[in-house]
Amino acid sequence: MTKRFYITTPIYYVNGAPHIGHAYTSIAADVLARFKRLDGFDVFFLTGTDEHGQKVEQAAAAAGLDTQTYADKISQDFRDMADAMGVSYDDWIRTTEQRHKASCTELWKRIEAAGDIYLGHYEGWYAVRDEAFYDESELVILPDGSKIAEKSKAPVEWVREPSYFFKLSAWQDRLLQFYEDNPEFIAPSSRKSEVLSFVKGGLRDLSVSRTTFSWGIPVPDAPGHVMYVWLDALTNYITAAGFPDTAAPRWDFWPADVHFVGKDIIRFHAVYWPAFLMSAGIAPPTRVSSHGWWVVDGEKMSKSLGNVVEPRALAKTFGLDQIRYFLLREKPFGADGSLNHQAIISRMNVELANDLGNLAQRSLSLIARNLDGKLPGRGPATAEDTALLDAANALPGLVRLNMDRQTFHEALEDIWKVIRSANAYIDHQAPWALRKTDPARMAVVLRVLVDAMRVIATLLQPFMPESIGRMLDQLGAPADTRSLADLATPLVDGTQLPTPRGVFPRYVEPAA
Repeated sequence: MTKRFYITTPIYYVNGAPHIGHAYTSIAADVLARFKRLDGFDVFFLTGTDEHGQKVEQAAAAAGLDTQTYADKISQDFRDMADAMGVSYDDWIRTTEQRHKASCTELWKRIEAAGDIYLGHYEGWYAVRDEAFYDESELVILPDGSKIAEKSKAPVEWVREPSYFFKLSAWQDRLLQFYEDNPEFIAPSSRKSEVLSFVKGGLRDLSVSRTTFSWGIPVPDAPGHVMYVWLDALTNYITAAGFPDTAAPRWDFWPADVHFVGKDIIRFHAVYWPAFLMSAGIAPPTRVSSHGWWVVDGEKMSKSLGNVVEPRALAKTFGLDQIRYFLLREKPFGADGSLNHQAIISRMNVELANDLGNLAQRSLSLIARNLDGKLPGRGPATAEDTALLDAANALPGLVRLNMDRQTFHEALEDIWKVIRSANAYIDHQAPWALRKTDPARMAVVLRVLVDAMRVIATLLQPFMPESIGRMLDQLGAPADTRSLADLATPLVDGTQLPTPRGVFPRYVEPAA
């Protein structure tokens, strides 16, 4: 039976250009998707853009464009960014597509048929920037008397309008039971605590339609009402799986295995979304994995502060694989982290150029010079040989566990422990000194190093696909034998290896 795995990013809101935070989420999802493919899974990887709502309507007006033209332009920019950052998505969804409108309409009808939607009037504080409603307890009063959302700092305004409501209050106990039955549903644990606290504090019915603007999906049989942008946006995950056609081939991927989201939208994905789905008789996703923010000089990136980092420019400066590596190596996925120029250079020069690059270059150069560039065969193993190979062979299990937890930095640290051990091994064995005294032993040492590096490189492919592909070429691993399962088959003795070339050059600051 085929193992299936469904991964999503949040769909990105088209009220502004993409920045490094968007790229970070997409790269993390891409790394998991690539790993699962290497591990024998049939993967469906979805990303795309969220194009409805008042913010988009306002942004289009400010740009002097009609709303659809504006959405087309920004959506394409996000897609170009994903392609430039090596994101291997299988489908790009847009909420302005007809398939999505049909999906949202059907979901609404199912929730309504379940008795969970009713017509009333909404009156309360609303943040256009967040597309979210807030209680008084979640607001801060500024010196001028205006109010903002405490967490997001978004301005709020008092709104009163006719609205359809979702009976979220009726789902409090059922959601708490769902969290108890599915303890891995929310990650990391800090976000889980936040969600549990919010739900236990009491849920209020949720306004799920708007009448003060028209840029949205019409509510069925309710002229003048458009769906609340979050009900619309969240539905994209089932739209792409084929809903409402549950006979569609991709419906076999549902429920999604991992929704990747930023910490600021955990409530929508971990509270509203499972309630909507269960009301409609649809299974909730398996896991919502929430990441922290990248900050610059201690401040969250924002257009108003002028500190937004453009990911394509960063990749052009340092290299795409180097940036992909840095983003997932530098901080735990659920935590905030500082985007620092010198930290990027340090990771590149110390870990990529020196630890990994130099290990490969030293080993392969010795094979080129002393063994006519041919891969030596295996030979009698010492305890030190066995220790390094055992550590390398244990890596797939360790990395698999961390991938399933989305603890990418720990997966990379486990790999780097073996890289450091391999460097200590080559220094201690000194194969260059064995060339004349014990050439047979030299060959064994070099084969141990190649076998260990093959495992290391195979596992690093999802993080740095282009660079590591070149490294595997130099290790003599055929292009069609680079999955985790292929590690069980040894490289062929005597394989002619290409001339070794450095894969990770040191970064040198350009002259002023």
